[in-house]
Amino acid sequence: MSKKVLCLLAASLFTCYSLTGLAAEPAACRVVRMAEVGWADIAATTGLASTLLRGLGYKPQTQLTSIPMAYMGMEKGNIDAYLGAWMPSMEVIAKPFLDKGSVERVRTNLQGAKYTLAVPEYTFNAGLRDFSDIGRFRQQLEERIYGIEPGNDGNLLIQGLIDAGQFGLDGFKLVESSEAGMLVQVRRAVQAQKPLVFLAWEPHPMNTRFAIRYLSGGDASFGPNYGSAVVDTHTRKGYAKECGNVGRLLNNLEFSLAMENQIMAAILDDKQQPEAAAKAWLKANPQVLDGWLAGVTTVDGGQPLPAVRSSLGL
Repeated sequence: MSKKVLCLLAASLFTCYSLTGLAAEPAACRVVRMAEVGWADIAATTGLASTLLRGLGYKPQTQLTSIPMAYMGMEKGNIDAYLGAWMPSMEVIAKPFLDKGSVERVRTNLQGAKYTLAVPEYTFNAGLRDFSDIGRFRQQLEERIYGIEPGNDGNLLIQGLIDAGQFGLDGFKLVESSEAGMLVQVRRAVQAQKPLVFLAWEPHPMNTRFAIRYLSGGDASFGPNYGSAVVDTHTRKGYAKECGNVGRLLNNLEFSLAMENQIMAAILDDKQQPEAAAKAWLKANPQVLDGWLAGVTTVDGGQPLPAVRSSLGL
């Protein structure tokens, strides 16, 4: 074989290696460990990410945990990514990890969210419209505010207000349970037309399932404009560099309120598993794949769109 042929062959092999090598990641990157904290919206977005990763040949794993444990897990390297960093309310938990660099912010994946205290519309119409009104309704509320799971950032903010006696909340009790448990209390209160103050957020089907109103006056704790919020994607330190292909996918993922509401409704109302609900939504809305998969490859360096479409049955 001539030197010329050998050189051409070598160049060809180098080119092939370079093209596939662009997506080459350590074997450990094939398993993607994501935190999920028991909220329907995070179940929805984690379900979307898991469905895409599975279609690309990865092995996504979802770890159900509390918010503080999610950040400790990322710091210790036991969790790779968390798609549910609600800001600014979650800053009280996330900031120490972000400041010391053990957790990194990838991007904002949702805008236009809100997260603060709310009441049923009939309670709002009765005059409880602002944080400063809560104390006046002490007796009717039985000195209770309903939150979600222990350790949650919203619960911490509520407990802080109670401990400080702000808005006349001294003596109030924060009732902690879970998203589902809190919503059971809301449903019972609405059926009985009883006053109630609870932690609420959007996107979530509760906004259409119940007639609710968000309270003003919580700007200093939950943020301005009725708890206006964004949701960020966070990862463990160095993850996007170590697992570059997954990092590119996470950097591409941006969601919408309407999208999340539809998937959450399938999870909560139709009792679908998050990945099943996400897969059904993606099959009905495949146009999002072009943007989400831009610059991404399969786990073996192949074309992403045919692989994911095939996994969706398209």
